[in-house]
Amino acid sequence: MADRGRGRSRGRGRGQDDRKQGPGQQQQQQPPQQPQTSAWSRRPGPPQPQPGPSSQTPYSRSSAPAQSAGRATQRLGPKGDGGPGHKEESIPEAMEVSGETSGGDAAALSSQLGRGAMRGRRMIPSTPENIQTRPENLITKQGNTGSNVMLQANYFKLLATTDWCLYQYRVDFAPEEDRTAVRKGLLKLHREILGAYVFDGTVMYSSRRLQDKMEIWSRRTSDEHKIRITIRLVGEMEKVDQRYLQFFNIIMRKCLALLNLQLVGRDYFDAHSKVEVRDFRLELWPGYLTSIRQHEKSILMCAEIIHKVMRQQTLLDILNDCYKQDKLDYKTSFENQVIGLVVLTDYNNNTYRISDVDFDSSPDSTFQLRTGEKISYREYYRNKYQISITNASQPMLVTRLKPRERRAGQAELVYLVPELCRATGLTDAMRDNFHLMRTLAEYTRVSPAARIDKLMVFNRRLRGNPSIVRELDEWNLHLDEKLVDVPARFLQPEKIVLGSGRTVSAGQFADWTRELHNKPLYNIARLTNWVVICMGRMRRDVERFIQTLKESASGMGFRIDNPRLWDIVDDRSNTYSDTLERVMSTSNPELIFCVVSNNRADRYSAIKKKCTHDRPVASQVFLAKNLTNKGIRSIATKVAIQLNCKLGGAPWSVELPPINLMVVGYDVCHDPADKSRDFGAMVASLDRSLTRYYSAVAAHTTGEELSDEFGESLEKAVLCYRQVNKILPSHIVIYRDGVGEGQVPYVYKHEVDDIKAKLNKLYGDPSTIKLAFVIVTKRINTRLFYNQNNPPPGTVVDDIVTNPLRYDFFIVSQSVRQGTVTPCAYNVIADSTGWKADQMQRMTYKLCHMYYNWSGTVRVPAPCQYAHKLAFLVAQFVRRPPSARMQSLLYYL
Repeated sequence: MADRGRGRSRGRGRGQDDRKQGPGQQQQQQPPQQPQTSAWSRRPGPPQPQPGPSSQTPYSRSSAPAQSAGRATQRLGPKGDGGPGHKEESIPEAMEVSGETSGGDAAALSSQLGRGAMRGRRMIPSTPENIQTRPENLITKQGNTGSNVMLQANYFKLLATTDWCLYQYRVDFAPEEDRTAVRKGLLKLHREILGAYVFDGTVMYSSRRLQDKMEIWSRRTSDEHKIRITIRLVGEMEKVDQRYLQFFNIIMRKCLALLNLQLVGRDYFDAHSKVEVRDFRLELWPGYLTSIRQHEKSILMCAEIIHKVMRQQTLLDILNDCYKQDKLDYKTSFENQVIGLVVLTDYNNNTYRISDVDFDSSPDSTFQLRTGEKISYREYYRNKYQISITNASQPMLVTRLKPRERRAGQAELVYLVPELCRATGLTDAMRDNFHLMRTLAEYTRVSPAARIDKLMVFNRRLRGNPSIVRELDEWNLHLDEKLVDVPARFLQPEKIVLGSGRTVSAGQFADWTRELHNKPLYNIARLTNWVVICMGRMRRDVERFIQTLKESASGMGFRIDNPRLWDIVDDRSNTYSDTLERVMSTSNPELIFCVVSNNRADRYSAIKKKCTHDRPVASQVFLAKNLTNKGIRSIATKVAIQLNCKLGGAPWSVELPPINLMVVGYDVCHDPADKSRDFGAMVASLDRSLTRYYSAVAAHTTGEELSDEFGESLEKAVLCYRQVNKILPSHIVIYRDGVGEGQVPYVYKHEVDDIKAKLNKLYGDPSTIKLAFVIVTKRINTRLFYNQNNPPPGTVVDDIVTNPLRYDFFIVSQSVRQGTVTPCAYNVIADSTGWKADQMQRMTYKLCHMYYNWSGTVRVPAPCQYAHKLAFLVAQFVRRPPSARMQSLLYYL
C-alpha cells in the first residue's frame, strides 16, 4: 500500500476491455488525429505510440541493462532542449553562489518580507513572513524557577567581521533581456570587478560596497549584441531582515554542495555513506539539514542529522508487482501506489512527485524539442544520457512542475519513464513491518553522544574543506568550531493528584504507572450496562480478560459489572456494523466493547462511524492478540482507565492555581480520501481540575479560513463552561497545533482577532478576558544535550536559541531512553493573562501530565494531544462530524 495520505485513489473508468489488457501489449487503436488530453487536462502531449511488438513477459526488461549516466547537469540557456524529466536550472555557474545562485534560492531571497525589510523591492510572497509576535506588554520572557544548568544545543555560531554588511543592488539590462539564465551569464562576465555576489535575475546582493551607480557592458553570445548593464545601490540590509538571513542559508547550501553531497528534494545527503538494508531492498542515506537565523544574541546555524530512505525498487518493478497480483485491475492498483509518490531520477539527481500515469504513452512516444525537432523518449535518453530503455511498452509517469518552475517558462507537465525512477520513502506496509522498522531504527535513532560526534565531524568537514573555506573567505565569514552553550532550568517533578486527595510524585522520569495500582482514581465513573461483541471462538479468552479487567478496575475504585456478550460468526466490517445496529436498537448500553482479530482500517472505520455518528455511544476496540498477552494485567489496567475516561471519569489531575481556568487545544488533520478537505478539532476543559472536556469537530475545504469555525467552537465551549460552573472562565489559554511556519502570520492576524471579537461579545467588557494564545510546534530541528545525554523531563530553555521577535521557549517534557529527545517549541503570540514567563512555562509543563492514554508525560499539553487524537480519528476513519451527544466525553481516547 502506498504512503497513506500522499495520493488519492484514482478509479478511471477505463472500461472492461481496457482493464483486461495485459501490460505488455500495445493497444490496438487508430493513431489520433490530434493530441489527446488526460484527466489532468494537460497541454497537448506526445503522440500515441504506434503499435509495435508486444513483450513476451508483461513489462519485462530486455537482457540489456540500463546504463547509469551518472550526474549530468543539463545546460539550459536559449539553446536548451527542455527534455523530459528536466527541471530547468540556470547555466551551471548558477550553482556557484559567488557568481549567482540557483533560481529557487535567489528568488526566495528577493521575495522575503522579513523584519526590517526595505521598501521598493519586488514582492513575491513565496516564503514565510517572519513577523514580530512578541506581546508588547511582555517585560521579560526568561523565567527563573527551577535549577539552573548549562546545556549544549545543535547550533554553531556564524562569525563575521564587526563591520560586515550586506548590500542590495538593482540590476537593469538594455536592451531588455527577459531570460533569467542569460541575464546571469551576462553579469557573470564581470565577476572579477563585482566580487562575490548572489543574483536572482533582477536583484543582486553583495558584501562589497560598489558605486551608487555603475555601468558595465557584456556581449550576448547568441547574436553578438552588446548589452548595457546598470547596477544601482538600493541600500544596506538590516541584520534582522529576513532576506539577510536567507542569504546566509544560500551560502551554506553552496557549502553543502561543495562537500559532494547529493541534493534530494530540498536537503543534502551523502550517497557515498549510504547503508544498504539488503533484506528489504532499501538504502538509507545520511544527510544534513541546516538553517541559519538571527537568535537572541547572535546569528546561529542549526545543524541536524537526517536520513532518507531510498528504495532499490524502480517504478517499473512496482508496475510488474501490480500486474502479478491483479492482472485485471493492475492499472488502478499501480495508480493507487504511485500517484503522490516522490521519486528520484538517478540520471539528473532530481526528485519529482507523481501526479498521474499515462497508459496511452510509452517510451516510443515522441515529443518536440525547443528546436522544433520531434524525438522519442527512448532516443532522447539514449542521446542525452547514454541510457538504454529496456522496456518499450511501459506507460509514462506524469508530474506537475512547481509554479516557480512554470514561471521560468517550462511546461506544466513533465513525462518520466518508470524504469528510470526510484521510489523514495516508506509504504504503509513497510511501516507496519516491525523487523524493518527496528532495523532502520538502529541507524536513525542516534544517541545524544553519537549525535554530538556526528555534528562535530560535520563541522570539521565544513571548516576543513579548502573550497568551502575559500567560499566563506570571499564573504568574510567563518563557522565557529564548537556547539553553543545554552542556559536552561530543570523544573521540579510534578505532584500527581489521585482520588481522596492522595498525591504521588511523577518522579525523575515523569512516569507514575506503578503508583496507580490499587489506588483510587481521581474521578470514578461506573459501568453497569455494557456489551461485548466478539467472534464465538474468542469467547473463552474474552471472558477471562473481562474478569482480569474487573479486578484491575476494582483496585482503582472503578466498579465494572458483567457485560452482555454478543457472538458474531465472522469479522467482516458489515457484520460488526449490523450487530452494532441490532444492539443499539434493542438496548441502550453505556459502552460497547468490540474485540477484533486484527487492525484492519475498514473494520475500525465502520465501528467508529456507527458509534460516533449513527448511534452515538462510547466504544472501545480491542485486538484479540492482547487477550492472551503475558502482560495482560498491565493491559487491563490501561483499558480500565480508558473506559473510565470515556464514561466521564478521570484517573488523575495535577496541582493547579485556584482560578477559573479554561485550557483549549486545537489541531487540524487532512482527509486522506479528499485532499481538498481538512478536519479541525477543538477540545476545551470544563472544570477547575482540567479533567472534563468539551469537543467539537468541523470540516473545511483547503484554503478556507479556519478562524470562523474555530471561534464559533470556542464560543460554544465557553457557554458550556458557564453552564457547568455557573460562571465564565476568568482565564483562557489556547494551545494551537498544526501551524506551519508560513501560517504564523495568518494565525496571528486573523485567528486571534476573530477569537477576541467573539469573546468580547460574550464577556461584554474586553478587559475582563485574560487570554493567551500559544502556537505549539512539535516538528523542530532543535536538539538539547546535557553532559552528552538527554536532558530530563521538565527542562526549560528560553534564551540563546530562541527568537528575539517572539515570546517563545522550549520544553523537554518526556523521558527518552533510546535516541535523542526532541523538545517542543512554544510561541506565545497573544497574552493578556498577566502571568510571568515562569507561570506560562510551568502551566504548559503541568498540562503535559494530563493525557489519560499514558501514565506519564507526553510531548505536548494534553488539550493539544486530545485535539490531535480527535482530528485524526474523524479525518482518517469517521470522515464526518461526530454526534453532538458525544461532545462532553473523551470518546476519542
